[in-house]
Amino acid sequence: MDTIDRASDALRMVRIVPDYTEMAAGSVLISCGRTRVICTASVQEGVPPFLKGKGKGWLTAEYAMLPGSTSQRKPRDGVKKDGRSVEIQRLIGRSLRAACDLARLGERTVYIDCDVIQADGGTRTASITGAFTALCIAVDRLMQEGKLVDSPIIRQVAAVSAGVVDDVCTLDLEYAQDSRAQVDMNIVMTRDGKGTLGFVEVQGTGEGRCYTRGELDRLLALGEKGCLELMEAQTAALGERAQVICQKPRLVIASNNFGKLREFKQILGDRFDVVSMRETGVEIDVEENGETFEANALIKAHALMDICHCATLADDSGLCVDQLGGRPGVHSARYCGVHGDDEANNQLLLKELADKPRPHRAHYGAALALCRPGREDIVVYGRCEGQIIDEYRGDGGFGYDPLFLSDDLGVTFAEASPEAKNGVSHRARAARMALERLEAENG
Repeated sequence: MDTIDRASDALRMVRIVPDYTEMAAGSVLISCGRTRVICTASVQEGVPPFLKGKGKGWLTAEYAMLPGSTSQRKPRDGVKKDGRSVEIQRLIGRSLRAACDLARLGERTVYIDCDVIQADGGTRTASITGAFTALCIAVDRLMQEGKLVDSPIIRQVAAVSAGVVDDVCTLDLEYAQDSRAQVDMNIVMTRDGKGTLGFVEVQGTGEGRCYTRGELDRLLALGEKGCLELMEAQTAALGERAQVICQKPRLVIASNNFGKLREFKQILGDRFDVVSMRETGVEIDVEENGETFEANALIKAHALMDICHCATLADDSGLCVDQLGGRPGVHSARYCGVHGDDEANNQLLLKELADKPRPHRAHYGAALALCRPGREDIVVYGRCEGQIIDEYRGDGGFGYDPLFLSDDLGVTFAEASPEAKNGVSHRARAARMALERLEAENG
């Protein structure tokens, strides 16, 4: 049993028991010293009216202290909860929503219930820490059942109390300390996949006196230490199910072209788990009847997203030659009348330019459409300048690469290494623009 003689920077003994109940999608019993809370995560299809049709999910929380949780029986909440319970359940909901990308949840609602069965200080912070663990279990179950493709949990979250007791900054107050604390603080923190820490909320109150800037800094440092230790306890309790935390979302490329797939993996692989349609077992043949690269890219990306229910990326790219009025353009892959016949396409191009004066100025253009359930589409256009030469040079690349002399590289794309080409290619530039848009979203 914990006592108030423990070190001022030490947590009470923490124990998280997963799968404590059998009916909810996720459940834990969390014990922090003598404080014990049952946390459950239940999932229902559908969302509140303000989210209907938007492709996003919702998470909400309820909190209650059961009648026998304190030495003097606490009356059950009636139809109208007491103000403290309402405040705490709102805090729990805010904290867990800060850990989630609700667009990945689809149009379903997660209900978090935190029921205090024994209270000895820190019930709200224990509820947040336990509720996050229960949420992870529920998400893992949804993924195992095939109801989710991507984990919505983009950050880990935990919470702990701290305070000034007898002029000493102290971590994780039990009731005997909390009841006489000069300063009381609750700290909720997150950690993302790169290990970056952030604050969701800091509730600090001078109960018996004001506190200094030095004490504030010390309390925040104690809170960070405690939250990190609690995150380790969460991970240990989850075991293999901890993989749902900060898992890279799947991105299906609307192509089985190895060259394109390799480029996109090199450019986007740090942010997404990039896979081809073949790797996901999807085979679709979408009619690309758009009049622009952008329209065709969107047609393909949306068709694939409707099947895969995750992020999809499609590009439509081609060669645009000034002296041919922008042709082959959107017909680049089937310029000769047969789709994908690179040799015939190249020969037709050389024939049409044979009587044109040099240089034959041209650019490769690529429209990229990144579509994600519940989020606004990202459509960008990248281009690289060059000219068409009269003979093949190089044996790399594909398409018109042996004839396209890059202004940036001074060699054809077929002569350039994949790394050099990716640095200046139309698809690479479009992909970097898409990444910039993603970074701007995350702000």
